[in-house]
Amino acid sequence: MIQILQVEGMSCNHCVKTIEEALEQIEVKASVDLEGKSVTVEFHQGKVTLAQIKEAIENQGFDVM
Repeated sequence: MIQILQVEGMSCNHCVKTIEEALEQIEVKASVDLEGKSVTVEFHQGKVTLAQIKEAIENQGFDVM
């Protein structure tokens, strides 16, 4: 499944790397768009939930809208 999440608080490439690495740990592919303030995630619903993805991003200090 592919989902686009609006994420506030991202400002630099370090933010991008932080989010990508956090999602990698739960087997989620992520593409971060700093200008668009969004993260496109690709995941298998049987392995991870959207709530887990949002939590992984929020645990890094960002707000998922």
